[in-house]
Amino acid sequence: MPKAEDDLWDALVAFDNDSQAALFAHCASLSVNAVHEPWSRGPRRLAHADTLARAVNLDMAAAGWSPTLDNYLGRVPKARILEAVREAKGEQSAQLIDHLKKADMAKEAERLLDGTGWLPEPLRTPDVQAAEADGEGDADATTLPAFLTDGDDGAGDPTASDPEEPQPHAVAAE
Repeated sequence: MPKAEDDLWDALVAFDNDSQAALFAHCASLSVNAVHEPWSRGPRRLAHADTLARAVNLDMAAAGWSPTLDNYLGRVPKARILEAVREAKGEQSAQLIDHLKKADMAKEAERLLDGTGWLPEPLRTPDVQAAEADGEGDADATTLPAFLTDGDDGAGDPTASDPEEPQPHAVAAE
């Protein structure tokens, strides 16, 4: 960075794309807090972090993170270890280790989870992974729901509904 304040913009414009991206990442890292803290349930703070994660297509599994004894499995209760194995490998795999002591359970869970791409919830990028799991891509991300599209199927009539399909209820805290 230049010493003189007047030279700052010229220096920034002269940076190559990688240097500009690195500077942006540094600035963002100083202002975005995505830590899940039990005492601070700031939804706006986490929403900003989620927006940034989606914008940069953050995928911790693709970046090389995997649950190990040292970084996750040795730090959570047995119930979380079993939940992780159940999500990634199914109930039968979880039953294989549910009788073990925690240290042995965590070690076996590391082996079972290796290569699955499983991530604990705080490391998952919301919406992006759900859309990929459903087989949807970014092209479908802007698709409007049926009730917002033009058509003669009763979409304009708020009282029209399919009697066999349950209607969603509004959640006050959203």
